[in-house]
Amino acid sequence: MNRQTMTVQEAADYLGVCTDTIYNMVREKEIPHFRVRRRIFFTTAAIDDWIRQQEQQVVS
Repeated sequence: MNRQTMTVQEAADYLGVCTDTIYNMVREKEIPHFRVRRRIFFTTAAIDDWIRQQEQQVVS
């Protein structure tokens, strides 16, 4: 079974940034995420959609 979620560390690795960057983006509500109690998670589909949106903003 493939996991559909990523932790902060996994999202940082996926995007090629450090975890501090991810925490800052979450704090500023710049990246789609959800919480389970105090833990932060990201869905792969939401991150991929977010990346596409970021690319569209650069092109526009």
